[in-house]
Amino acid sequence: MRKLLKYLKGYEKETVLGPVFKLIEAVFELAVPLVVADIIDDGIRQGDWNAVLVRCLLLVGLAVAGLVFSVIAQYFSAVAAVGFATKLRHALFERVQRFSYSQLDTLGTSALITRMTSDINTVQNGVNMLLRLFLRSPFIVFGAAVLAFVVDPHSALTFVVVIPALFLVVFAIMLVSIPLYEKVQQRLEGVLGATRENLSGARVIRAFCAEEREERSFVEKNKALLFMQKAVGRISALMNPLTYVVINLGIIALLWVGAGQVNGGIITTGAVIALYNYMSQILVELIKMANLVILITKSFASAARVEETLAVEPDTPTLSGGAAGADASGVRFENVALRYSGAGEDSLSEISFSAGPGDMVGVIGGTGSGKTSLMNLIPGFYLPTGGRVLVDGIGTDAWDSVQLRRHIGVVPQKAVLFSGTIRENMLWGDPDADDTAIWKALEVAQAAQVVRDKGGLDAQVEQGGRNFSGGQRQRLTIARALVRAPKILILDDSASALDHATEAALRSAIAGLSPRPLLFVVSQRASSVMYADQILVLEDGVLAGKGTHKELLATCQVYREIYESQFGSEEVTA
Repeated sequence: MRKLLKYLKGYEKETVLGPVFKLIEAVFELAVPLVVADIIDDGIRQGDWNAVLVRCLLLVGLAVAGLVFSVIAQYFSAVAAVGFATKLRHALFERVQRFSYSQLDTLGTSALITRMTSDINTVQNGVNMLLRLFLRSPFIVFGAAVLAFVVDPHSALTFVVVIPALFLVVFAIMLVSIPLYEKVQQRLEGVLGATRENLSGARVIRAFCAEEREERSFVEKNKALLFMQKAVGRISALMNPLTYVVINLGIIALLWVGAGQVNGGIITTGAVIALYNYMSQILVELIKMANLVILITKSFASAARVEETLAVEPDTPTLSGGAAGADASGVRFENVALRYSGAGEDSLSEISFSAGPGDMVGVIGGTGSGKTSLMNLIPGFYLPTGGRVLVDGIGTDAWDSVQLRRHIGVVPQKAVLFSGTIRENMLWGDPDADDTAIWKALEVAQAAQVVRDKGGLDAQVEQGGRNFSGGQRQRLTIARALVRAPKILILDDSASALDHATEAALRSAIAGLSPRPLLFVVSQRASSVMYADQILVLEDGVLAGKGTHKELLATCQVYREIYESQFGSEEVTA
């Protein structure tokens, strides 16, 4: 939590004024029992109703002044807490945006979402309540104890026993609760992950009639979360009854001693009432403090998780100006191997090939053969764990990541569009592109008619592009990549929803670009890669074959089997 305090910078005034105004309000509250004692002793007991009226007006004044100072204090505390959370959320989002693919895989999407939302909200509430009550409650507790000694030292000895007992209860429960709240957040991540997975894969779940299985799995995760929340809830729930027991025992002792003091003429009835009120104030404030401790406990657990994420240094290469003078020499893989973090074996091994500007390279293989892993190495999404990947003659580990990706257009397997207009989505490719460049990219991607039918570039795109069909989304994402006029274009199985005629028109249009990009086409369809200048055949992360369509039919058994499964053995002999 200490490392996160730097995000309060800029809110120093609010951080100071919030507690200060709360302390002033506490002073007014501490004065109330003394005024009540005067009403009883000097007013009601003496029959002086003017004194009663004056002191009642004084109570009203104290209440109004306390309310004003309390509102001001809560305003400053809220400003500081919300500002702190906003800066913290920005810092965390900025850090996450710089994480490499490996780090995102390790941390997990669900965990990052939880920390960005639930954890930061919990920390914000903790800061808000901390500024409002952390000084106020102890101040009233000890202030009430001191004033009780001023009223009657003998009766006030009860406070000496009650206050330490209350603190013992509060801190014992806090020490037990802190690690349990951490486990609650971890299990919350599991529920969030299951929810996200089910919502994103709802169609697949229904297609395989797996609703009941997924529901059982979700119920189990919810039960695990419920069990942990009940466990920590039971412990936290002990706070109020235990503090009430201690306080009420203290009140009984106070009244017992006070009654004897009144009978002996040592103190007045008003003094006993004042002592009772001070004990009640201590009860109220310690209950507030107990709830504050529970909230702070949650906040510390959440803050530790946010701090842990912020402590992860992005391992994306960002060397300044690393490739300013690169030559257009294409892409070269030299004995490349890739092993994902935590994996037991390599996903790719001993991959070597080269491709020059303007070439078309096809990448084919079965599911899980490593096609996408291979393509992710070119833009530096992952760094090779063995060998070298060179883009324009420079290793991807030496490129500035922004410069490298500025020359590359990547169309991933899953066609993702963002809410907004079609124009706004296209400008992701190049923020400075004009409408002419956008329409040219749409024409090449065979998406221009789709955009016209939707009403033009200002047509709205819903979240995830759900108001477009699968083929339309794929063509729009291809157009988005083409807007930047990339030197290298990677189509990672991004034409799977297109018919053969549209796909052929797309390949022809890309081939007609000037300058023509180095094109990588990843597919499981032989028809998509058979016209490539070079075809890479992957099997279990190993390069099983490399060459043209005809060469591979004659020399590569894996490619031949893929081709025959799609076209039949007669086509091969023909």
